[in-house]
Amino acid sequence: MLYDAIIVGAGVSGMMAAINLKRGGRNVLLLEKENAGGQAAISPRLENVPGFKEISGEEYAFKIFEQVLDLGVDFELEEVLAIQKDQNLFTVQTNYKTYQSYVVIIASGVKHRHLGLAKEEALIGKGISYCAVCDGAFYQNKDVILIGDANSAMQYALSLAKTSHQVTICALFDKLFADQILIDRVKNTANIKLFYNLSAKEILGDKAFEGVIFENTKTHELITFKADGLFIAIGQIPDNERYQNLVDLKDGFIVTNEAMATKTSGLFASGDCINKKHRQIVLAENDGAIASIEALNYLNKMNL
Repeated sequence: MLYDAIIVGAGVSGMMAAINLKRGGRNVLLLEKENAGGQAAISPRLENVPGFKEISGEEYAFKIFEQVLDLGVDFELEEVLAIQKDQNLFTVQTNYKTYQSYVVIIASGVKHRHLGLAKEEALIGKGISYCAVCDGAFYQNKDVILIGDANSAMQYALSLAKTSHQVTICALFDKLFADQILIDRVKNTANIKLFYNLSAKEILGDKAFEGVIFENTKTHELITFKADGLFIAIGQIPDNERYQNLVDLKDGFIVTNEAMATKTSGLFASGDCINKKHRQIVLAENDGAIASIEALNYLNKMNL
């Protein structure tokens, strides 16, 4: 089927774009490889979106996704492998099908950054996780280690502390880089222990995760923490190499102008996958709104 617009990624940015394009009278396909809502959907609690004093990321994302479906946007759980353009027509290849459209908006977000240690990949799902919302329930009344120092890490720690016996946070530097309100909550939670200046050096366990050996970055002392699970929250990185035939990349992020347009006519990008200074849910939604408005203008201008 030929679509007016295909959106790659059903995070808040992609869903915002889908809403605008559908309301603009266009037939739209929204493609997502994992879960609708993206990073927002795996946030334990949101406190910085207008209209809600606090709301779980999952509930917030579902409300937007419900609106997308109610409008009649086509949605498929498929991973986009490649995008090509021939004259005014884009061909989008997924792991299942091939689709075509006049406009594409890439809103594919980012992926979790890994430690890069031996055994890390082999033990994912066997004691190692990057999502406390997804996997925290498996560690009820158990001890877990959390590596990270920013907002996501603090949110994960607070979520895990509700069910786990003990949460041990290991931060790389001598300070945390989270909002002060989250830091205060973490420090005032009895079953959370916080350690600074620790660099992960080795993961213990062969068939299942058993612990981590850290090096103190100031004293160079080796410290071993044993636990039932390890949660890694050290940020996200882009995954845009598959699009580099049509876009310019800077540090892996897609380069756009203020209209969210890439160097390829008819191809836009929005949200956390693009090169920008600030990343927040409302800003990702803003990007999606701009990209979709500009996409509508492009379609109208080209008489498509």
